[in-house]
Amino acid sequence: MPVAIMECPDISDFQQALKDLRKPDDIIVNTINSVVPTDSFRKDEVTACKGLYDRLEEGYKIRDNLIKNCISVTTEQVKKLKEVKEAGNDDIQLTKHLKQEQTKLRMLRVELSVEELIKERTFKVFNERCRKFLKL
Repeated sequence: MPVAIMECPDISDFQQALKDLRKPDDIIVNTINSVVPTDSFRKDEVTACKGLYDRLEEGYKIRDNLIKNCISVTTEQVKKLKEVKEAGNDDIQLTKHLKQEQTKLRMLRVELSVEELIKERTFKVFNERCRKFLKL
């Protein structure tokens, strides 16, 4: 896992790392077509669907934890910067840094919403193909 995604210093790096981690969701149709082939070519669909489900769930957990960790880290940073500012420090660089961190925090919260939408879309496709083999 890239250090940038664990430490969250740069929102652009973090979003790029999330994009890379979301690739399985982006190609879910292709993946499910290769895992659960058509009726003319059968294999163990239950095992295939369960394996895919487990991989998807693991990806969601990892991304959710990373986003929430960055929200926590950034929230603490915003809190500290606000305390310094409220203590009477009117430094323009401090104000600029505070605004940057607040913007990053808003963007991270949006990423949680994006994550829910991706999960919903992916499981819609998953359920269309795997519901007859795997009851969730």
